[in-house]
Amino acid sequence: MNKVGFIGGGALAESIIRGISGRVFAPSNIFISEIRPSRCAELSERYGVNASVNADFLADVDLLIVAVKPKDAEKTFASLQGKVLESTLITYTVAGLKLANVEKFFPANKIVRIMPNVAVSVGESMTAYTLNKNAAQVGDAIKNFWLTLGRAVEVEEKLMDAVTGLSGSGPAYAFLMIDALSDGGVAAGLSRAQAIELAAQTLLGAAKMVLETGEHPDVLRDKVTSPAGTTIEGVRVMERGGVRSALIEAVLAATEKSKAL
Repeated sequence: MNKVGFIGGGALAESIIRGISGRVFAPSNIFISEIRPSRCAELSERYGVNASVNADFLADVDLLIVAVKPKDAEKTFASLQGKVLESTLITYTVAGLKLANVEKFFPANKIVRIMPNVAVSVGESMTAYTLNKNAAQVGDAIKNFWLTLGRAVEVEEKLMDAVTGLSGSGPAYAFLMIDALSDGGVAAGLSRAQAIELAAQTLLGAAKMVLETGEHPDVLRDKVTSPAGTTIEGVRVMERGGVRSALIEAVLAATEKSKAL
């Protein structure tokens, strides 16, 4: 794939553009259609890509990424019908939108439903994807593409709402935890800058340990929780405050919202 086109230039699209620009695609081979002229100018200036209100690149791109709001998805795909080549790989990141709803507009195309998250902008996305039948033969290529931007896993389409609730929305939960932990650090006497760096790196390191050791988080937690020590005191307060339950409920609530969309 040499050229990629985006329909929609919002926050998630920009995160993907930031992640792929200069690493996967040359900026000159990235095309964006966005309805806001000011946003087009912003993206063009920031990344050196081609951005305009028109989607006059549809016949030239190998990969199309549709990143629009759920309420605009039906109208957007209808407007693209008949303009996208059958050889173009169509991918989309729209919460709640099933493959069948897109296939009716492009029955001959390879279509992939994707759910990355905003960490794609720093090459650390957790991306889940589901292939339609036409795209089965390019599954490895799809996975390899998203592996350049973090981690990637193929899931059954029925699980995509759960993916949205967990990893799609997950960075927001992590940002909230970093902010809260840094507040605690400030309350304990650290400067704000020190507290944020300490909190962010701590979560990053803990996550890396889970991914690289393959050990269950409970096992790793036990290893750093000494009897009558400082860590168990902190864990005890978190459990009493319902932190675990709140995170579980957050994922379930976001999953239900994705289904409703």
